[in-house]
Amino acid sequence: MSGFASALVIDDLDHCRDWLAQALALAFPGIEVRFADSVASGHAALASPPPLVLCDLGLPDGSGLELIERLGREAPQVQVVVSTVFDDDAHLFPALRAGAHGYLLKDATIEAIAELLGGIVAGQPPLSPSIARRLLRHFQPPATTPTPAAEADPLTARERDVLRLIAKGLTVADTASALQLTRHTVAGYVKDIYRKLQINSRAEATLEATRRGLVGAGAR
Repeated sequence: MSGFASALVIDDLDHCRDWLAQALALAFPGIEVRFADSVASGHAALASPPPLVLCDLGLPDGSGLELIERLGREAPQVQVVVSTVFDDDAHLFPALRAGAHGYLLKDATIEAIAELLGGIVAGQPPLSPSIARRLLRHFQPPATTPTPAAEADPLTARERDVLRLIAKGLTVADTASALQLTRHTVAGYVKDIYRKLQINSRAEATLEATRRGLVGAGAR
């Protein structure tokens, strides 16, 4: 494999699509990139799939897993790489079981993503470093057993950090700076927080953060 002539990026955020397109262009100069922003438009684009697909998991009308599973059934030769903010086992392992060939987190630079994508031509699976470490840890005995309270909380530790800061009034840009993340990564976290907590405004986010003890007198 010498490279890819075309690719499909499935993501509902404009700046994430642009960012991934830049990484693809850096990894494979001259590549033609097409876009889809939902499960429905993804299905339409997969009528004639390109050799490389980058797919988000949290799409507005469903899960990207549906598209990954379809490619695994109908076009197993296509290289499917997840591009997401989800860094937990609950998303990682279902994606790999569905047929994903790689798993990239959106907290990396364009150059880092391009380097990982470029490794595909040498047979190297594109995995963010923290994801590779998570895969290794998966086969080690867990240090502790999660408490019922931890299992009941739908938010990851990073999502709680983001919720705490936006509840304090920080903008997405300020939150990104405070957590040393990119702006589009934080925007993705905010989208997933709102979806998980079934809220639609910063005011509701502040109430949820207060209820969870992330802000206010009892915050730690």
